[in-house]
Amino acid sequence: MNETIFFPLATRTKAFIMPPMIPEHLKATLDRRVAAAVTHREAAVDVMKELQRHYGWLTDEALEEASQLLGLSQLQIEELATFYEMIYRRPVGRHVVHVCDSISCWASGGETLLESLTQLLGIEPGSTTADGAVTLLPCSCLGNCGEAPCMMVDEVQYGRMTPESCAQIVATLRDGSIGG
Repeated sequence: MNETIFFPLATRTKAFIMPPMIPEHLKATLDRRVAAAVTHREAAVDVMKELQRHYGWLTDEALEEASQLLGLSQLQIEELATFYEMIYRRPVGRHVVHVCDSISCWASGGETLLESLTQLLGIEPGSTTADGAVTLLPCSCLGNCGEAPCMMVDEVQYGRMTPESCAQIVATLRDGSIGG
């Protein structure tokens, strides 16, 4: 038995391109960044980070937009996105707390740092608070070994962390003193 499956025209033609969802000024900025790169792949992380900043995470639509901006396949963009742990392919909180779990940080009290944050935030690593404010993520290395143990909130690094300094940072996250 031979069955014919019909797909909507949009899925059958390569000419179909979704209209951009990003603002024109952001698209123009990203186009300039891609044009200035030696290769389009060189600009991929910058493009993904900017789209992530715009959407809050790298949505499937943002992945498609990155693909179109860079002239790379969606699979190539997905491979890059899943390689870098600071590109988020699922929703995250308004703030993301990265806790370094490198050997330097663990030897300097990183395990205590993660335990303190887990208690203070009331979530397990890899989770987001119920109000959507904070996501807690361990990460391979923040490159701040001389200040171990360290963590990063959004894009700001903090070193020589103690349970007390964690509590202060979490309090500023809760009262809105840090970021939005």
